[in-house]
Amino acid sequence: MYAVIKTGGKQYRVASGEKLKIETLVAEIGSEIVIDQVLMVADGDKVTLGTPVLAGASVKAKVISHGRGDKVRIFKMRRRKHYRKSQGHRQNYTEIEILGIAA
Repeated sequence: MYAVIKTGGKQYRVASGEKLKIETLVAEIGSEIVIDQVLMVADGDKVTLGTPVLAGASVKAKVISHGRGDKVRIFKMRRRKHYRKSQGHRQNYTEIEILGIAA
């Protein structure tokens, strides 16, 4: 059984027991959260689609940690124009573990 959820402006395919990194959530480490924006639930051959979300469906997850991703380097240069610009970025994330899917 798996589901497609929407959080932080992105969509994720999740199954029970998986760990994934999502956009930062305001939640304590060890607390349980409920994600109610479920777009699709599939159980074997039975697929249920929402328009756009499924009413009554939810995904229960546990917050494992908060952190920052790897550094991404941004380098811009215009040849022969004496222009160089260098930046770096590290995106914050929340790591969660999926506990269960309720359709």
